Amino acid sequence: MTGSVSAGLSAKERAYRDTKARILDGSLPGGDLITEGQVAETLAMSRTPVREAFLRLEAEGLLRLFPKRGALVVAVSPSEVEAVLEARELVEGHALAKLCAASAEERAVVSRALVEVLDEQRGALATSDEQSFAEGDRRFHTVLVESARNPILLELYASLRDRQLRMNLGSLERGPDRPQAILAQHQAIVDALDTGDADDARVRLRIHLDATRASVVGR
Repeated sequence: MTGSVSAGLSAKERAYRDTKARILDGSLPGGDLITEGQVAETLAMSRTPVREAFLRLEAEGLLRLFPKRGALVVAVSPSEVEAVLEARELVEGHALAKLCAASAEERAVVSRALVEVLDEQRGALATSDEQSFAEGDRRFHTVLVESARNPILLELYASLRDRQLRMNLGSLERGPDRPQAILAQHQAIVDALDTGDADDARVRLRIHLDATRASVVGR
């Protein structure tokens, strides 16, 4: 966070945003125990706003508080992965079906946007920029959901954003084939979309999400 942005925030908000960003980018991995004092010292503030930030992060399921000991960074659990991927398949599958029923011109607009994201991901892979690669994965799927033009579904999908980002971190470290597989699966979704074949598009989506499940939880 830049100084100009953080200068306008309260200490509580700064503590919340900084700690959450470090959890989401993997700087504070699941299983780490952090204390109010450590965060307060890093951000040059008192413990009170940090305590309030920790409570907010606990409510979001990112921290588990232990009195007089600190806060445990909650790891992404297999059950959470299953729940997130099930919700994603429902929402994204609906978006793909709706888009495939649209005109070829409408599909082409979305396809171009997806290809742009794919190019950005390839660039991130070339420079080993894990954070940008993971963020590109999130944007790719968000473009699909936005194409459905359903604000309620988009709001639901946005609520999964943090969980998706944490799940996708580390993809560059799961072997040299994993990021290439992600790109190939994304391309397969775009190809199915270009033909307007809803059944094939949903199959390609399921293959991609199944691969994500196997990568994250090992099955």
